[in-house]
Amino acid sequence: MKTIAEINEKIKKGQAVVATAEEIIDIVKTKGLSKAAREVDVVTTGTFGPMCSSGAYLNVGHTKPRIKIGGGRAYLNDVPVYTGFAAVDILLGCTALPDDDPRNRTHPGEFTYGGGHVIEELVGGKDVRLVVTAYGTDCYPKKKLETLINIKDVNEAVLFNPRNAYQNYNVAVNLSNKTIYTYMGVLKPNLANANYCSAGQLSPLLNDPLYKTVGIGTRLFLGGGIGYVVWQGTQHNPGVPRGENGVPRKPAGTLAVIGDLKLMKPEYLRGVSMQGYGATLTVGIGLPIPVLSEEILRYTTVTDADIVAPIVDYSEAYPQRKPDVLGEVSYAKLKTGTIEVKGKKVPTSSLSSYSKAVEIAQTLKSWIQKGEFTLTEPVTLLPGVEAGITFKSLEERPIE
Repeated sequence: MKTIAEINEKIKKGQAVVATAEEIIDIVKTKGLSKAAREVDVVTTGTFGPMCSSGAYLNVGHTKPRIKIGGGRAYLNDVPVYTGFAAVDILLGCTALPDDDPRNRTHPGEFTYGGGHVIEELVGGKDVRLVVTAYGTDCYPKKKLETLINIKDVNEAVLFNPRNAYQNYNVAVNLSNKTIYTYMGVLKPNLANANYCSAGQLSPLLNDPLYKTVGIGTRLFLGGGIGYVVWQGTQHNPGVPRGENGVPRKPAGTLAVIGDLKLMKPEYLRGVSMQGYGATLTVGIGLPIPVLSEEILRYTTVTDADIVAPIVDYSEAYPQRKPDVLGEVSYAKLKTGTIEVKGKKVPTSSLSSYSKAVEIAQTLKSWIQKGEFTLTEPVTLLPGVEAGITFKSLEERPIE
């Protein structure tokens, strides 16, 4: 019915009709699929939740005399950064911890500050302390550096996240008789709570379950600025079981994304401390879905009632990689605050923020309506079910 080029012309003229993934459900109910597909040009999505596989790389600039950070040791606010690229290129991972953090020596550890917090402070315009110990060379003679850096002064600051926007995820529970501390939050013993992490009907890849419009080069909302999909994310696993609507019933697709950190905002990139587990970063992502056909629009009408997630025991099945699933539950049921597991009523809570997901989808909608954000044609779509990609586990072998 439409092409991305045609939709972009409408965006530039201020004529594009845009709806969020939440709004499109009622629009299609009222107008019907065919009429809505003719009228609506773009559907916007949003998600805001912890995404551990995130980080930032920076080029901090050369000192006088020059210093070779590459191969040395460097810290930002006492958080170690990776220096194995070049003289003044460094990489900060969101889960990195200061050397003197007690971790879980006193369990559960607090993990009050890590790489995700440094990223939030950088984006917020705060000065960050850079400390470097180098080995010195003839062309890079300086061996020590201690200074303050600010995002506005470094040459480049780039957010690069190898795995974001997970397409569906587990509902985590605890069958054991002791409290456990996980990346899905604190799980109380004997099925006392259940945690989940997804925007459900607003979530980006749940509105394009078969990756019909998203791929390398897709422009999106990232951390309050503009980013791009650069590859399928790590652990991209499209071959999981799916419902008749194409929606995966287990964790499936992921996105690798990149964007200019200098143009992002701290309210959409938040450092997080996960008690007993570690530090991470909460990331805001909004994917625009061009309405190229009735089929694509139909996928965006998915509701929380149409999406089911597996309930997994994180005390035994998850850490031991057992395939056991305690059942499936819809996001509509999860959002009521109570689900039933093994005959017991269990209170639920979400690690992701649905209200922020709505905000992200609305913001992206506004950008498109104002002509500030146009769509890109993917160079290659994400690998789908037909690609035969499955997530592989490490096979441990003895070292001889």
